[in-house]
Amino acid sequence: MAMAEQDSRSLRAMALAPLLRGGRWFWPAVGLLSLPVLGALGAWGYQLTHGLRVTGLRDQVFWGVYITNLITFIGFSYGGALVSAILRLTGAAWRAPITRLSEATALITLVVGALFIFVDLGRPDRLWEFIAHPNLSSPLVWDALAVTTYLVATMIFLYLPLIPDLAVAARETDGRVGPLRRWVLRLLSLGWQGRPDQQRVLEWGTTTMAILIIPIAVTVHSVLSWAFALTTREGWHSTVFGPYFVIAALFSGVATVILVVLFFRWAYGLQRHIGAQQIRNLGMILLTLGVTYLYFTFDELLTEGYPMVMKTAELFRVLLFGQYGLQFWAFVIGGGLIPVLLVALPWTRNAKGIGIASGLVVAFMWLKRFLIIVPPQSVPLIAGPMGTYHPTWVEITITAGGIAAVPLLLILFFRLFPILAIHEMEEMESEPATQVHP
Repeated sequence: MAMAEQDSRSLRAMALAPLLRGGRWFWPAVGLLSLPVLGALGAWGYQLTHGLRVTGLRDQVFWGVYITNLITFIGFSYGGALVSAILRLTGAAWRAPITRLSEATALITLVVGALFIFVDLGRPDRLWEFIAHPNLSSPLVWDALAVTTYLVATMIFLYLPLIPDLAVAARETDGRVGPLRRWVLRLLSLGWQGRPDQQRVLEWGTTTMAILIIPIAVTVHSVLSWAFALTTREGWHSTVFGPYFVIAALFSGVATVILVVLFFRWAYGLQRHIGAQQIRNLGMILLTLGVTYLYFTFDELLTEGYPMVMKTAELFRVLLFGQYGLQFWAFVIGGGLIPVLLVALPWTRNAKGIGIASGLVVAFMWLKRFLIIVPPQSVPLIAGPMGTYHPTWVEITITAGGIAAVPLLLILFFRLFPILAIHEMEEMESEPATQVHP
């Protein structure tokens, strides 16, 4: 019993440490990450003033880096949400130390990704017309509805397991944080006291959201894919796009969760609770999804390319051997084969190898989304020269700001809320003792 109490105190101290002190690197990291975010805001202001002509977008290539970012960041979110939901429903005990990190990653990447919808609009002031007079036959309307629903579900899914930990944080940090922060913690904990009726309601609510968020997330990325697939444009009009986008989101999302887990594990010294088992298990999930995504890539190329319709042949020439050939084969090798091998081989199946694999997946899956979006627009529908698209400094600056915003918001989030799921981890640790000593 004394050992269990000591472990519980150690867990709580470690989970609440970021609330009390950010560490030597906290303010330098916040300052460094804030610079590209501020640059992105300035670039967006410049774009609002001068219009979309300051981007590389033109009539022929009307979707570029911004839509690539939208799909990529929402894909990152999808992986974080489903990792937590599926592992929670299957009762995987090893998930407890990483659930808070994956759920926070899901919410923050979704928020950042959704912001690119506004960035891509040439006249965001006309957004009200989209809401007030929606064209229900357009997949873009259903896309916006699906993303909004997913955003609400992700917020609830993050908040419910956080309630008991907020009560712990308010109690354990009494006198060590300001009265305003403590009042906010107590307010958000909703009077949690750990009573059996509260436990039952929390368990029911968390399980219900874990069940609901899976089809909601699948719907979001399916509808995202239909914005492309429900056209007659070569390279987009594909029946495989729905599951192809879903697997891509899972693949890149799990890689993002691994990078976040590894970073905060190192930054706050969480190795005692986030051990090699969690990293290896996430790596095996990444491996499975990587092989599956490579299969879908081959399947799409085979079924689209084998008949060699004239327009498809032109697109494949550009994509595989033409101006986008280097990028495509870089994705296949750097974003597919190398990460799969790094996780599959026993001597690289460790934190370092899995971290490198995840970094490659995150970078090259962005490139793959770019290749899905831009080359099909470059091939003329009737006749004429090939379209070209080169992102300008405005698009690059805004993209860099979006990338920096994710770690910045995560660092700030865990400065305010417990980084580990205290309640769940204590429950997991008490189960073996309960079984041995009924």
